[in-house]
Amino acid sequence: MKRIGIVGVGLLGTAVASRLLEGGFEVAGYDTLPGQLVPLRSRGLVAAASLADAATNADAIFTILPSPDSVDAAFLGAGGLLDAAPPSATLIQMSTISPALTRRLADAAAAKARAFLDAPMSGTSAMVARGDCVIFVGGDPGHLEACRPAFSAIARRTVHVGAAGMASLAKLATNLLVGLNTAALAEALVLGAKGGLDPALLVEILRDSAAASKMLEVRGPLMVGHRFEPQMKLDLFLKDFRLMLEEGQRLGVALPLTSLTQQLCTATAAAGRGGEDLAALIITLEAMAGLRRA
Repeated sequence: MKRIGIVGVGLLGTAVASRLLEGGFEVAGYDTLPGQLVPLRSRGLVAAASLADAATNADAIFTILPSPDSVDAAFLGAGGLLDAAPPSATLIQMSTISPALTRRLADAAAAKARAFLDAPMSGTSAMVARGDCVIFVGGDPGHLEACRPAFSAIARRTVHVGAAGMASLAKLATNLLVGLNTAALAEALVLGAKGGLDPALLVEILRDSAAASKMLEVRGPLMVGHRFEPQMKLDLFLKDFRLMLEEGQRLGVALPLTSLTQQLCTATAAAGRGGEDLAALIITLEAMAGLRRA
C-alpha cells in the first residue's frame, strides 16, 4: 500500500496528509477549498481536481470531512467513491459521524464488493500532526491489517473495536469526555481567577495534581493565554454534541452533562466564536462570572 487518496484536507486532513507524506506514501488530496492544498504541495502532495481524481489508482481513500451530509455525498452521491474508486481500493471513513450512517455506508460498500473501514481518530489536529493520536477501527480485521502501514504512519496506536459502526460509537464516547473535560477545566480556571488565583499558576498546579488530563495539557495554555486558534473548531464540536445526544436518545441513555456543555458551546458560538477552538467556551463562563480579561 503506497498510494493514498484523501477527500477533505482541512485541519485534520492536513495533519493526516503530513504524516503520510513523512511516512513515504504517495498522497493525492481533494478539497472543495483548493487553497487548503497549497501548503502541502511543496511537500509532495498531488492536488486532485475532483473526488474521482483523488481516488484514481489509490490503494486506500480516506474521507476526513466536516459533516455527515458531506460524508454521505462523498460516498453515495453522483460520482461518489462507491463508483469512482478503484475496485481494489479500501474506503476508509475517518470523519466523526453517527454509527447509523457508518453502518449504512458499510452496507452500501458491501453491496458493491468494496472494502470499507470505519476509522475515526482521537486527537486534535496538532496531536495528529505529531503522531500522538489513536485510530479506532470497525470492520473486517483483514482489511485493517492490509491498511495497518498507513495507520501506523498516522497514529501511535490503532485499535480494532468490532464491526463497522462500533468505532464511530467509540469516537462519540471519546469526544463526549473531551468536551466535558474541557468545560470542567474552564470552570476550574474561572473559579480560581474570580478568587484571585493566577490562571497560569493554577494550570501548573493542576498538571501535578489528581486532576491532570490530556485536555489540561492541550487546552489549559489556550485558555490562560486567550489564544483560541482552532485545534478543533467549536462549530464542528457542536455537530459532535448533536450526534452524541441523538445516539443517547436512540439508546435510551441520559446525557445531562453533555446537554449542558452543548448549551455553553452554543452560547459561545452565538457570540461569534464558532470558528475558534473549543477552549473558547471559557469566554462564556468568564462572562457569567462577571470577569473581563484583556
